Amino acid sequence: MRAAVLRAFGDAPRYEEFPDPVAADGEVVIEVCAASLKPVDKQMASASHYASAHALPVICGIDGVGRLPDGQRVFFGGARAPYGAMAERTVVRKAFAFPVPDALDDYTAAAIPNPGVSAWLSLEYRAKLVPGDNVLILGATGVTGRLAIKIARLLGAGRVVAAGRNREILGALKSQGVDAIVPLDVSAQELTQAFTREAGQGGFQVVIDYVWGPVAEAFFTAATRKEFAAITTETRYVQVGESAGANVALPAAVLRSTPLTIMGTAGIAPGEVLFGALQKVMQHAASGELSIETERVPLSDVEAAWRRDHRGRRIVFFP
Repeated sequence: MRAAVLRAFGDAPRYEEFPDPVAADGEVVIEVCAASLKPVDKQMASASHYASAHALPVICGIDGVGRLPDGQRVFFGGARAPYGAMAERTVVRKAFAFPVPDALDDYTAAAIPNPGVSAWLSLEYRAKLVPGDNVLILGATGVTGRLAIKIARLLGAGRVVAAGRNREILGALKSQGVDAIVPLDVSAQELTQAFTREAGQGGFQVVIDYVWGPVAEAFFTAATRKEFAAITTETRYVQVGESAGANVALPAAVLRSTPLTIMGTAGIAPGEVLFGALQKVMQHAASGELSIETERVPLSDVEAAWRRDHRGRRIVFFP
């Protein structure tokens, strides 16, 4: 079969022949229909992700959409190494194959689960968003950030503020239901002032952060109180990504002066929680309440597509 084969960490995969997978007990071979290219795929191919392969060659792609031997269409993940989703066929445990709604096309079904489930779990499972909570999305102009805005609304958020670096997309978000926007390409002082202004009297109960670095520091400065005050509401801050920087300076006064809880996404959620989030994302995508911009690319063009910028949309390969 043909597949996107990685032979050196840090390189782009190449479209090559690779041995066909054979299913073991509890596994199933899937005929792949579509597989999306995500930041995590590139991180794993560069050996910068904690789950990167220990030996090469491997086939890239952590998840995708395909058909079981009986013809059923499924979303799948967790292919057995060295197999991956970017191939004509792959092999996974039967438990890692989930039905896809008929109303959802292959490309959307391949592209939306990873960012959609990530955003859903960050908001509902980690931040424990409840109806009426005010939400700030840091990195709202990215693929996952835009989905997080829509999901926050679906979960009943009161006020949603979008912060991002792409001003064109940020401007469009204001006409798509966000209550306010905050450009991130400004000075630290201006950013701190903007966060303070948008927090207002009610503050933010939930912050989802896809950027970290100086942006997070500006938020922490804005959140730091200058006087003793009674606790009225807690800010639950979920750290998801680090596109603006891997480290922050966190003065002790930030945590002592304000009710702030900082948490990570904490790896993989329990199976029932993960499956529940996947079902909800798929259902809302099938109904049109959640959407994602995709670019369809033949798998044979994987090397060139891997190297170019595709911010704001998901490249989806088809065999």
